[in-house]
Amino acid sequence: MSRPIVFGEISGIPEGHWFENRKEMMPSSFHRQWGSGIDGNAKEGVSAIVLSGGYEDDEDNGEEIIYTGAGGNDQNTRKQIEDQSWSNRGNAGLLKSQNEGLPIRVVRGYTHKSDYSPKTGYTYAGLYSVVDSWEEIGKSGFKICRFKLLYIGDNPTSKTPEEIELKVSSEATKRKAGVVVRIIRDTKMAHEIKKLYNFKCQVCQFELPTKMGSYAEGAHIKPLGKPHNGHDSSDNLLCLCPNHHVMFDKGSFSIKDNLELIGAVSGSLFTAPAHKLNTENLKYHRESHGYY
Repeated sequence: MSRPIVFGEISGIPEGHWFENRKEMMPSSFHRQWGSGIDGNAKEGVSAIVLSGGYEDDEDNGEEIIYTGAGGNDQNTRKQIEDQSWSNRGNAGLLKSQNEGLPIRVVRGYTHKSDYSPKTGYTYAGLYSVVDSWEEIGKSGFKICRFKLLYIGDNPTSKTPEEIELKVSSEATKRKAGVVVRIIRDTKMAHEIKKLYNFKCQVCQFELPTKMGSYAEGAHIKPLGKPHNGHDSSDNLLCLCPNHHVMFDKGSFSIKDNLELIGAVSGSLFTAPAHKLNTENLKYHRESHGYY
Protein backbone atom coordinates (compact mmCIF):
# COMPACT_ATOMS: atom_id res chain seq x y z
CA MET A 1 0.00 0.00 0.00
CA SER A 2 1.46 3.36 -1.07
CA ARG A 3 0.00 5.51 1.69
CA PRO A 4 2.03 5.37 4.92
CA ILE A 5 0.42 4.19 8.14
CA VAL A 6 -0.19 7.05 10.60
CA PHE A 7 -0.84 6.56 14.31
CA GLY A 8 -2.79 8.92 16.55
CA GLU A 9 -4.71 12.04 15.62
CA ILE A 10 -4.60 13.40 12.08
CA SER A 11 -4.63 17.15 11.55
CA GLY A 12 -7.96 18.51 10.39
CA ILE A 13 -9.99 15.47 11.48
CA PRO A 14 -11.26 16.08 15.04
CA GLU A 15 -13.17 13.59 17.14
CA GLY A 16 -16.78 13.51 15.99
CA HIS A 17 -15.89 14.20 12.35
CA TRP A 18 -18.42 12.72 9.92
CA PHE A 19 -17.45 10.94 6.70
CA GLU A 20 -20.00 10.29 3.98
CA ASN A 21 -18.21 7.09 2.92
CA ARG A 22 -15.06 5.02 3.41
CA LYS A 23 -13.38 6.54 0.36
CA GLU A 24 -13.15 9.93 2.13
CA MET A 25 -10.90 8.43 4.82
CA MET A 26 -8.22 7.16 2.47
CA PRO A 27 -6.30 10.19 1.12
CA SER A 28 -5.20 11.36 4.59
CA SER A 29 -4.31 7.80 5.74
CA PHE A 30 -7.06 8.13 8.36
CA HIS A 31 -8.16 4.64 7.33
CA ARG A 32 -6.36 3.31 4.26
CA GLN A 33 -8.39 0.12 3.71
CA TRP A 34 -11.43 0.17 1.42
CA GLY A 35 -12.78 -3.29 2.19
CA SER A 36 -11.23 -4.22 5.54
CA GLY A 37 -12.27 -2.95 8.95
CA ILE A 38 -8.71 -3.12 10.29
CA ASP A 39 -6.01 -0.80 8.97
CA GLY A 40 -2.62 -2.24 9.91
CA ASN A 41 -0.37 -5.27 9.93
CA ALA A 42 1.75 -7.47 12.16
CA LYS A 43 4.95 -5.52 11.50
CA GLU A 44 3.75 -1.98 12.24
CA GLY A 45 0.57 -2.43 14.29
CA VAL A 46 -2.98 -1.18 13.72
CA SER A 47 -3.73 2.53 13.39
CA ALA A 48 -7.51 2.43 12.85
CA ILE A 49 -10.57 0.19 12.87
CA VAL A 50 -14.09 0.62 11.52
CA LEU A 51 -17.08 -0.81 13.37
CA SER A 52 -19.53 -1.69 10.61
CA GLY A 53 -21.66 -4.50 12.02
CA GLY A 54 -19.67 -7.23 10.28
CA TYR A 55 -19.30 -9.44 13.35
CA GLU A 56 -22.19 -10.56 15.53
CA ASP A 57 -20.05 -10.86 18.67
CA ASP A 58 -18.97 -7.19 18.81
CA GLU A 59 -20.00 -5.25 21.93
CA ASP A 60 -20.02 -1.44 21.94
CA ASN A 61 -20.39 0.21 25.33
CA GLY A 62 -19.11 3.64 24.41
CA GLU A 63 -15.77 4.04 26.14
CA GLU A 64 -15.34 0.24 26.23
CA ILE A 65 -15.47 -1.87 23.08
CA ILE A 66 -15.20 -5.66 22.91
CA TYR A 67 -14.03 -6.09 19.34
CA THR A 68 -14.05 -9.26 17.26
CA GLY A 69 -10.93 -9.72 15.16
CA ALA A 70 -10.76 -10.42 11.44
CA GLY A 71 -11.33 -13.60 9.46
CA GLY A 72 -13.73 -16.51 9.26
CA ASN A 73 -16.73 -14.61 7.87
CA ASP A 74 -18.62 -15.53 4.71
CA GLN A 75 -18.42 -12.49 2.44
CA ASN A 76 -22.00 -12.91 1.21
CA THR A 77 -23.91 -13.80 4.38
CA ARG A 78 -21.46 -12.07 6.83
CA LYS A 79 -21.85 -15.11 9.09
CA GLN A 80 -18.95 -16.83 10.82
CA ILE A 81 -18.13 -20.05 8.96
CA GLU A 82 -14.65 -20.94 10.27
CA ASP A 83 -12.22 -20.25 13.09
CA GLN A 84 -10.29 -17.00 13.28
CA SER A 85 -6.51 -17.06 13.62
CA TRP A 86 -4.01 -14.89 15.49
CA SER A 87 -1.80 -15.05 12.39
CA ASN A 88 -4.33 -12.99 10.44
CA ARG A 89 -2.54 -9.69 9.63
CA GLY A 90 -5.24 -7.60 11.30
CA ASN A 91 -5.37 -9.69 14.47
CA ALA A 92 -1.57 -9.86 14.67
CA GLY A 93 -1.47 -6.08 14.20
CA LEU A 94 -3.90 -5.51 17.06
CA LEU A 95 -1.71 -7.67 19.29
CA LYS A 96 1.30 -5.53 18.36
CA SER A 97 -0.66 -2.37 19.14
CA GLN A 98 -1.56 -3.84 22.52
CA ASN A 99 2.04 -4.78 23.29
CA GLU A 100 3.45 -1.41 22.27
CA GLY A 101 0.64 0.83 23.48
CA LEU A 102 -0.16 2.24 20.04
CA PRO A 103 -3.32 4.40 19.84
CA ILE A 104 -6.09 3.28 17.51
CA ARG A 105 -8.58 5.53 15.75
CA VAL A 106 -12.09 4.03 16.05
CA VAL A 107 -14.75 4.80 13.45
CA ARG A 108 -18.41 3.84 13.79
CA GLY A 109 -20.39 3.14 10.63
CA TYR A 110 -24.12 3.45 10.02
CA THR A 111 -24.48 -0.34 9.68
CA HIS A 112 -22.95 -0.91 13.13
CA LYS A 113 -25.74 -1.74 15.58
CA SER A 114 -24.98 0.63 18.45
CA ASP A 115 -26.55 3.61 20.18
CA TYR A 116 -23.34 5.46 19.30
CA SER A 117 -23.52 4.87 15.54
CA PRO A 118 -24.59 7.53 13.02
CA LYS A 119 -27.78 7.25 10.96
CA THR A 120 -25.74 7.61 7.79
CA GLY A 121 -22.06 7.57 6.91
CA TYR A 122 -19.28 7.18 9.46
CA THR A 123 -18.22 9.11 12.56
CA TYR A 124 -14.80 9.29 14.20
CA ALA A 125 -15.20 8.06 17.80
CA GLY A 126 -11.73 9.06 19.02
CA LEU A 127 -8.57 7.28 20.15
CA TYR A 128 -8.74 3.92 21.90
CA SER A 129 -6.15 1.54 23.32
CA VAL A 130 -6.14 -2.27 23.21
CA VAL A 131 -5.82 -3.39 26.84
CA ASP A 132 -6.67 -7.10 26.61
CA SER A 133 -6.91 -9.94 24.09
CA TRP A 134 -8.10 -13.53 24.26
CA GLU A 135 -9.91 -16.18 22.24
CA GLU A 136 -13.29 -17.77 22.80
CA ILE A 137 -16.04 -19.61 20.98
CA GLY A 138 -18.39 -17.11 19.34
CA LYS A 139 -22.14 -17.20 18.87
CA SER A 140 -21.80 -19.21 15.65
CA GLY A 141 -19.69 -21.90 17.32
CA PHE A 142 -16.31 -20.95 15.86
CA LYS A 143 -13.16 -19.64 17.55
CA ILE A 144 -12.88 -15.86 17.48
CA CYS A 145 -10.08 -13.49 18.50
CA ARG A 146 -11.32 -10.87 20.95
CA PHE A 147 -9.90 -7.48 21.90
CA LYS A 148 -10.90 -5.08 24.65
CA LEU A 149 -10.42 -1.42 23.74
CA LEU A 150 -10.74 1.53 26.12
CA TYR A 151 -11.23 5.15 25.16
CA ILE A 152 -8.13 7.28 25.82
CA GLY A 153 -9.24 10.55 24.22
CA ASP A 154 -10.13 13.83 25.90
CA ASN A 155 -13.92 13.83 25.51
CA PRO A 156 -15.53 10.97 27.47
CA THR A 157 -19.27 10.71 26.85
CA SER A 158 -20.30 8.37 29.63
CA LYS A 159 -17.78 6.35 31.61
CA THR A 160 -14.10 6.78 32.31
CA PRO A 161 -11.76 3.75 32.09
CA GLU A 162 -11.70 3.68 35.90
CA GLU A 163 -15.50 3.47 36.09
CA ILE A 164 -15.58 0.74 33.46
CA GLU A 165 -13.11 -1.42 35.34
CA LEU A 166 -14.47 -3.47 38.24
CA LYS A 167 -13.62 -1.84 41.59
CA VAL A 168 -12.06 -4.53 43.75
CA SER A 169 -11.28 -2.59 46.92
CA SER A 170 -11.97 0.69 48.66
CA GLU A 171 -8.43 1.82 47.96
CA ALA A 172 -8.02 4.66 45.50
CA THR A 173 -7.32 3.50 41.96
CA LYS A 174 -4.01 4.75 40.59
CA ARG A 175 -3.86 5.92 37.01
CA LYS A 176 -0.87 6.32 34.76
CA ALA A 177 -1.64 8.56 31.82
CA GLY A 178 0.14 8.23 28.52
CA VAL A 179 -0.68 6.65 25.22
CA VAL A 180 -2.15 3.77 27.21
CA VAL A 181 -4.23 4.09 30.36
CA ARG A 182 -3.10 1.37 32.72
CA ILE A 183 -5.09 0.58 35.84
CA ILE A 184 -2.85 -0.49 38.74
CA ARG A 185 -4.49 -2.34 41.61
CA ASP A 186 -3.06 -3.27 44.98
CA THR A 187 -5.70 -5.27 46.81
CA LYS A 188 -5.45 -6.69 50.30
CA MET A 189 -5.82 -10.23 48.96
CA ALA A 190 -3.02 -9.79 46.43
CA HIS A 191 -0.76 -8.45 49.17
CA GLU A 192 -1.50 -11.48 51.36
CA ILE A 193 -0.62 -13.88 48.53
CA LYS A 194 2.67 -12.05 47.93
CA LYS A 195 3.50 -12.25 51.63
CA LEU A 196 2.66 -15.98 51.63
CA TYR A 197 5.44 -16.54 49.08
CA ASN A 198 7.84 -14.02 50.62
CA PHE A 199 7.56 -12.05 47.35
CA LYS A 200 9.15 -14.90 45.36
CA CYS A 201 7.76 -15.70 41.92
CA GLN A 202 5.80 -18.96 41.80
CA VAL A 203 7.29 -19.71 38.38
CA CYS A 204 10.99 -18.88 38.67
CA GLN A 205 11.36 -18.45 42.46
CA PHE A 206 13.16 -15.14 41.85
CA GLU A 207 12.89 -12.45 44.52
CA LEU A 208 13.30 -8.95 43.11
CA PRO A 209 15.08 -6.66 45.61
CA THR A 210 14.38 -2.92 45.70
CA LYS A 211 15.36 -0.05 48.00
CA MET A 212 12.00 -0.47 49.76
CA GLY A 213 12.15 -4.26 50.08
CA SER A 214 11.28 -7.14 47.81
CA TYR A 215 8.86 -6.66 44.92
CA ALA A 216 6.39 -9.06 43.28
CA GLU A 217 3.04 -8.71 41.55
CA GLY A 218 -0.33 -10.28 42.23
CA ALA A 219 -1.55 -11.88 38.99
CA HIS A 220 -5.18 -12.85 38.49
CA ILE A 221 -5.66 -16.13 36.63
CA LYS A 222 -9.12 -15.19 35.38
CA PRO A 223 -8.96 -11.42 34.80
CA LEU A 224 -11.08 -9.01 36.80
CA GLY A 225 -13.71 -6.82 35.20
CA LYS A 226 -15.82 -7.28 32.11
CA PRO A 227 -15.98 -9.43 30.10
CA HIS A 228 -14.04 -12.03 32.13
CA ASN A 229 -15.55 -11.30 35.57
CA GLY A 230 -12.90 -13.07 37.62
CA HIS A 231 -12.86 -12.71 41.42
CA ASP A 232 -10.27 -11.11 43.66
CA SER A 233 -9.85 -14.27 45.72
CA SER A 234 -6.87 -16.33 46.77
CA ASP A 235 -7.81 -19.23 44.46
CA ASN A 236 -7.60 -16.82 41.50
CA LEU A 237 -4.29 -15.19 42.41
CA LEU A 238 -0.63 -15.93 41.79
CA CYS A 239 2.54 -14.28 43.07
CA LEU A 240 4.70 -13.57 40.02
CA CYS A 241 7.73 -11.51 39.05
CA PRO A 242 6.98 -8.72 36.53
CA ASN A 243 8.34 -10.74 33.59
CA HIS A 244 6.26 -13.82 34.23
CA HIS A 245 3.23 -11.68 35.07
CA VAL A 246 3.33 -10.07 31.63
CA MET A 247 3.98 -13.42 29.94
CA PHE A 248 1.07 -15.01 31.80
CA ASP A 249 -1.36 -12.18 31.05
CA LYS A 250 -0.44 -12.30 27.36
CA GLY A 251 -0.75 -16.09 27.18
CA SER A 252 2.91 -16.92 26.56
CA PHE A 253 2.40 -19.77 28.99
CA SER A 254 -0.43 -21.32 30.95
CA ILE A 255 -0.95 -23.85 33.74
CA LYS A 256 -2.45 -27.33 33.68
CA ASP A 257 -4.70 -28.55 36.50
CA ASN A 258 -1.75 -30.57 37.85
CA LEU A 259 0.26 -27.27 37.93
CA GLU A 260 2.50 -28.22 35.00
CA LEU A 261 3.58 -25.13 33.04
CA ILE A 262 2.87 -25.20 29.31
CA GLY A 263 3.86 -22.92 26.46
CA ALA A 264 7.01 -20.79 26.59
CA VAL A 265 7.80 -21.83 30.17
CA SER A 266 8.45 -25.38 31.37
CA GLY A 267 8.42 -27.01 34.78
CA SER A 268 5.78 -26.82 37.50
CA LEU A 269 4.16 -23.96 39.39
CA PHE A 270 5.35 -23.74 42.98
CA THR A 271 2.46 -23.57 45.44
CA ALA A 272 2.36 -23.31 49.22
CA PRO A 273 0.27 -25.96 51.00
CA ALA A 274 -2.20 -23.29 52.13
CA HIS A 275 -2.73 -21.95 48.62
CA LYS A 276 -5.32 -23.86 46.60
CA LEU A 277 -6.09 -22.76 43.05
CA ASN A 278 -9.47 -22.98 41.34
CA THR A 279 -9.05 -25.35 38.40
CA GLU A 280 -11.97 -23.69 36.58
CA ASN A 281 -9.95 -20.47 36.51
CA LEU A 282 -6.91 -22.37 35.19
CA LYS A 283 -9.08 -23.88 32.48
CA TYR A 284 -10.45 -20.44 31.58
CA HIS A 285 -6.92 -19.06 31.16
CA ARG A 286 -5.85 -22.01 29.01
CA GLU A 287 -8.85 -21.77 26.72
CA SER A 288 -8.60 -17.97 26.48
CA HIS A 289 -5.08 -18.35 25.09
CA GLY A 290 -5.57 -21.41 22.91
CA TYR A 291 -4.19 -24.17 25.17
CA TYR A 292 -6.80 -26.87 24.55
